[in-house]
Order: sequence, then C-alpha cells, then structure tokens
Amino acid sequence: MIEANNPSLKTWIEVAKESDFPIQNIPFGIFAPEGKTPRPASRIGDTVIDLSALCDNGFFDDLEIDNYGVFYSPVLNDFIELGKPIWSAVRNRISEIFSLNNKELLNNEVAKKSILYGIDKVDMLLPVEIGDYTDFYSSIEHATNVGIMFRDPENALLPNWKHIPVGYHGRSSSIVVSGTNIHRPMGQTKADDALAPTFGPSRLVDFELETAFITGKNSKLGEHITVDQTEDYIFGMVLFNDLSARDIQKWEYVPLGPFLSKSFGSVISPWIVTMEALEPFMVDGPKQDPAVLPYLDFEGKKNIDISLQVSLTPEDGEDTIICNSNFKYMYWNMNQQLAHHTINGCNINIGDMYGSGTISGPTPDSYGSMLELSWKGTKPIKLKDGTERKFIQDNDTITMRGSATNGDLRIGFGECTTKILPAKLK
Repeated sequence: MIEANNPSLKTWIEVAKESDFPIQNIPFGIFAPEGKTPRPASRIGDTVIDLSALCDNGFFDDLEIDNYGVFYSPVLNDFIELGKPIWSAVRNRISEIFSLNNKELLNNEVAKKSILYGIDKVDMLLPVEIGDYTDFYSSIEHATNVGIMFRDPENALLPNWKHIPVGYHGRSSSIVVSGTNIHRPMGQTKADDALAPTFGPSRLVDFELETAFITGKNSKLGEHITVDQTEDYIFGMVLFNDLSARDIQKWEYVPLGPFLSKSFGSVISPWIVTMEALEPFMVDGPKQDPAVLPYLDFEGKKNIDISLQVSLTPEDGEDTIICNSNFKYMYWNMNQQLAHHTINGCNINIGDMYGSGTISGPTPDSYGSMLELSWKGTKPIKLKDGTERKFIQDNDTITMRGSATNGDLRIGFGECTTKILPAKLK
C-alpha cells in the first residue's frame, strides 16, 4: 500500500465528511495568496497548504530534492519534472506532516500562519503551463450516439473506431482554470436549407463532460511509449469541460475536423489529483471487441471508477443536475491513448494535456453533452425553475464535479465551473 493512501489516516485539519480532499488525496495546484506571487500548493479539506512555506520552514529538508526552487514556481511543470519518486515522496511527507498524531507543525503557530490558508481566501490558477493539448474520442456510447444522430444509425461507429483511440490536436492557449467565464463564440454557420453560410454568434453552445490527464515526463522525437511504460509518464488528472459550438462545428468539420467550434475556451479544475491517489479505484473497462493490435494490448485494471456529475444554473436560478456519468465507461483507457499517441514517434512534454473525449454512459441521464441529453434539440431538458434548455443560453453556469468512492475512502476533484457570457459583438 502507498503510505499516503492508507484509509485509516486521520488529520488534525478539519475536514467535512463529504469533502473531496481528505488527507488521502493530497492533490497539487497553483494558488495566489492575497498580495503574494503564485506558487505550488496542496489541499486538505478547505485548507490550502503553501508548499513554498513548508519548504521555508524546513519540512522538505530530508527529501534530498536537487532543486527546491520548484516550490516557488508559478506553475507545477518544474516540480513535475523532478520525477515520479519525488512526487510520491512529497505527497507522503505532506501526509505525514498533517497526520493526526504529528505535532511538528500543529504546535508551531508562527509556521502555521505562513503555511495554511482558507480556500475562500485565495485565487486558484492554471496548475501547469500547457504546451500541447490532444483531445480523444474514446466513449463508445458518445460516439454511437453522435453516429446515430448525424450518420447511419445502422453503422453509427466509423470503421476505425474500435481499432484506434481517435484523437485530434486542439488549442492549448484557450484552456483556462475553473471560475473563468467564456464568451459565446462568433463564427460561420449554415442552415440545412440555406444556400450560403451566415456569420454571427453560435446558437448551439454545448458542454462536453471530460477528464484530462497531464504528462509528467518528456519523450524524444522518434521514440514511442509502450502501454506498460505509460504509468511512468502520467502525473495526474483534472476535470475538463471541453466547450463546443455545435452549429459552427457542423459547417467547418469537413474535411479537417473541429477548429473554431472548439478553440474558443475549455475549462479545467484547478487541482491535479495524482494517479497514486486514484490507485484504489482502478476497475476493469468495457470488453474491447475485436481484439486490439499488440501495441495497444494491456494487462490489469486500467479504468477508474470516478462518478461524474454536471449541473446547469440559470442566471439568478437554481442548480439543476442534468447528467450523472462515470469515467469507468471509457472504451479506450489513458494508457492506450498515450501509447497510440506516440506510436508514430511523436514526442510529448511535461505539462501536456490529453482530454478523454466526452464521457457518456449507457442511459439517457448519463449522456455527457447537451447534444445527447436533448437529442439534437428534440427533447428539451427541464430545469428546476420550469424553463427548458436544448443548449446553453447566455449567463448559464455549467458546473462539473467528480469523485471516486469505495467503502473506505472518497477522493474528489472539486468543481470545474464556467459561465457562458453573451458574444462580444462589434
């Protein structure tokens, strides 16, 4: 057992029963205390832990880290570059410092004042500098639903879908942290009965319920990462709202795929939950039939049982849960995605991000997009205030939540939230 994962561990920090952040989580993020520069942090309950202040007070001295400057960086890339043994050692040390019977920091009021902050007193920032971003299309339920709606219901999946983890290269510059609001995009759309396209705000803005993983190790151009090696390259996971403009997408995606319909804004949760913390929740994924090619073959449990939820809140309205799904439904797992991504020799870098693709389940309430939930707008979603939605309206807020639970433990991601603002018209 990983020491920090011990389900019997308790902490002297107050933690609510249903918190996403027990002492067994120890995620990593970047925060900015009032009047101070951004720096790395962890979190227990609603308490943010300043890693630079832990370092200043000597709590990491025994870890023999080559570069303690990583704890003062405005992004996590430098810390991640130290490698998996250091990630694990730091996580274990934080767990030890805040364990119930450890008085080392508990009785040091001066140090505590510089190290601990309430989550409501700080700003959470983008945790890594994202150099590259790839989005996959790995939910068989989602791909089937889209195929039924837009192609041949009898042949919903394209011929390649069960043979490769389909993906495309997205735009990393417009990935933002939870709490950032996104303007409705402008672009070209074309009605089915129109002779020519028109220009204006997208009418069919949608969310896509996804997770994303962050790579923590570089590879060289020409190398490929095997399925067995991928676990050394994946640092952790975040929640991911890959916003889409369905009407712009429909007009532009042939022949080269989505472009303006995807690059206007995507939102991630601020805390990266490590793969170590998620290890107790590994499960078998769906049976892959036909059998995959040898470079995609794997052994063991590679999917993760993470319950996912999406809610929509109108301006001055009530929160309505509109989707309940689970990451365990994914047909292609993260290990296969990364192995396929690099099989051609494509090099990857620390801080690169990889979206899972929309995560839909087998039942209508588990569909991971408005496109599916409203079935292309033919089945409007009723909200608590009595209004209906086919797609996202101006000033609607979308909130995603995710947590993994078993009989002993709950590990969560916090919230990934954004409001869709009106288009910027000129």
